[in-house]
Order: sequence, then C-alpha cells, then structure tokens
Amino acid sequence: MAGYEYVSPEQLAGFDKYKYSAVDTNPLSLYVMHPFWNTIVKVFPTWLAPNLITFSGFLLVVFNFLLMAYFDPDFYASAPGHKHVPDWVWIVVGILNFVAYTLDGVDGKQARRTNSSTPLGELFDHGLDSWSCVYFVVTVYSIFGRGSTGVSVFVLYLLLWVVLFSFILSHWEKYNTGILFLPWGYDISQVTISFVYIVTAVVGVEAWYEPFLFNFLYRDLFTTMIIGCALCVTLPMSLLNFFR
Repeated sequence: MAGYEYVSPEQLAGFDKYKYSAVDTNPLSLYVMHPFWNTIVKVFPTWLAPNLITFSGFLLVVFNFLLMAYFDPDFYASAPGHKHVPDWVWIVVGILNFVAYTLDGVDGKQARRTNSSTPLGELFDHGLDSWSCVYFVVTVYSIFGRGSTGVSVFVLYLLLWVVLFSFILSHWEKYNTGILFLPWGYDISQVTISFVYIVTAVVGVEAWYEPFLFNFLYRDLFTTMIIGCALCVTLPMSLLNFFR
C-alpha cells in the first residue's frame, strides 16, 4: 500500500548491525553437498549477482509446479485407470528440482565469494524459500495423487502446514538464538525427492501402488516421513537449541 511504512527507522538501522550466522551439522551437507557446491560456485562469473542465482532457482521450482499442473491438473494422473504423466516429465522435474536445490546452496557462497552478502539478500532468499514450501509439496503430491492408491486432499493440506510449520520454526529459533540451525530434513528431502522423480520415470507410478512393508503403502511412508521428521526431529532440536 502506498504511503505505508513497512519497516521502521529503528528496524532499518538493525540491518547495519546484522550478521548472518548459521550452523549445519547434517553429514549429507557437510561431506557431500557442500564440497559439490564449492566446486559448482567456481563456474559462475564473479559479476553474477547472488540474488539472480536465488531467483533462478525459485523460477525452476515454479516451472516444475506449472509443468506438473499442466499434466496433472486434478491430481488424478497417478491413480489407476487414469492417463499418467509422461515419463519424460518426471525426468525433467527430477533434474530441475536438483538444479534448483543446487542453486539454493550456492547463492550464499557466491555472495561471500564476491563480498556482496547482505541482510536483504538473506531476506530475499528465505522469502522465496517460504513460497517454495508450497510449490515443492504440491509438485511431489502428483507422485501419489488422489484416488484409492493416493493421498487425500485433506492430508495434503496438513502436509503443507507441517512443512510451513518446520520452516517458520527454524526462523523462530534463529530469532531467539541469533543462529540459523539448518534442519537436516531439507537436504535429505531434496536429494531423495529428486531421486524418486527419476525412479518414477523408470518404474512407473504403478510401482508406488504396492505395499512398502506388509500393508504399509509408500503413500503412508511419504506422509509418515514428513510428519515424523517435523515432530520428532525439527521440533525437539529447535526447542533444545532455544533452551540452550
């Protein structure tokens, strides 16, 4: 709204004192992804703005969402008896998801490499991440979809809130501690989902109809992992860091 003061002068002054502080203890990040990102960031020219890298990764996430929305507008494409999403779409979505994840990992490195790291850059990055929570979950939902072998829309709604809750919780934790403790679930989920997209192209969505263990279906594993990670890992660790 024109004329509305979104940020007070006192809050603006805080930007000059702010310093980014983060802790990442995930073995996947420390020993696999960070060495990979350190190699990738050297490919980028120094004149390339970190915010452009951030925005490019976000656009890939949105593109995946729109692509899947075109082939699966009602979330029934993975259900038995319906026309399935073409195999090449799963491959494209899997590759672009990993590329978007990579860009999200190197934008901060590019900022520090070019001495252009700013609080506004972090705000831009995490602001887009908050939107990506929605696009990412809805795109993944098409793997199982609706129907007898899928996940209900109500469960999808709950999963969206669980993911957003985890995202907000991490930033609440940072607000109170001054340190962003990067959640383990993010890196693991991004690598896993990128892999699952490719596997879906190879084995077909019919493979997810079968029980994972006894009568425990893959859709149940999917929902259990998201909810379990949030309640059993993210929430306890955030509270522990806060009290410490």
